[in-house]
Amino acid sequence: MTSVATAFAANALALPIARAADRVLGPRGCLFTFHRAAPSEVWEILPNRDFYVDLDFLDKFLAYLLAHDWHVVTIGEALQRSASDDETSRYVNFSIDDCYRDSFELVAPVFRRHGVPLTLFVTTGIPDGTLPLWSIGLEDALVERDEVLLEDQTIRLATSEERRTAYQRIASRWDGPDAGMHYASFCAANGIDRDAVHWKHAISWDMLERLAKDPLIEIGAHTISHPRISSLSPDAAVAELKGSRTRLNERLGIDVQHFAFPYGRSGDCGPCDFALARQAGFLSAATTRKGLLRHGQDRFSLPRNTINGGHRNLAAMEMHLTGLTGTAARIVGRV
Repeated sequence: MTSVATAFAANALALPIARAADRVLGPRGCLFTFHRAAPSEVWEILPNRDFYVDLDFLDKFLAYLLAHDWHVVTIGEALQRSASDDETSRYVNFSIDDCYRDSFELVAPVFRRHGVPLTLFVTTGIPDGTLPLWSIGLEDALVERDEVLLEDQTIRLATSEERRTAYQRIASRWDGPDAGMHYASFCAANGIDRDAVHWKHAISWDMLERLAKDPLIEIGAHTISHPRISSLSPDAAVAELKGSRTRLNERLGIDVQHFAFPYGRSGDCGPCDFALARQAGFLSAATTRKGLLRHGQDRFSLPRNTINGGHRNLAAMEMHLTGLTGTAARIVGRV
């Protein structure tokens, strides 16, 4: 039995959870977010695979939601529903943060096939080519090569497990403000063309222009350079917020209304940052604090539930849909 088939055997647990929750919770919204996606067979070998949603699982999860009368909506519609006193539906939104080539080539077609909308929160430094994609470039090197040179040490890469271990060790060492510099040195030592790797994985403005014309695609902003907004001065934060919105509006000829914080947990953004998003002209701002969207929710601290490669069964998804993951996160202080 494949891993995806095994995951869907969890239906026996998921469906009773869903039925019980509906009797208690009633109408509600659940916002999901992720970064990248890969087919099951590719997902299995990726060094940073938890950064990716299993594309085959995502396809089946969308079918499951529609079969059980969940409405898939845009952020804009989710806000309208949460503000209504008469709302009786259950609804979900899916948003992709950052946005890479696979958002265009792999994910958007899945949502199109189901006839449901998808929200893209774009970091404009990616299509502009100004943001070093160090973590993605590192992963690409570890997948494509049998060995890499790191600070005069040769790291052998014979198995997927060795690649995952190497990725975790190197990424944890690089993570921080100097990550781009470390990556540049790594590329020089290993003869890697950084520009070529960037455009191998980055979404382009041409792709975004095509997506912006799709009625099922909603585009929002995710800053220029992906900083932690709370770490910036107010002026610098507003520059990131306004700059990304302006760039998208001018380049795509649209009116971007919604924003997602690059780092969205409670320790990463708070009331001051929510106020800056409002000041920058947005109608809403999304976090990565787990929970449900209910009537009266503050538009500038929207909860979103992150899904990744480890979430490949319906029981895990139902925990999000019922709000149990949000409750658990608050209990253990991981919000």
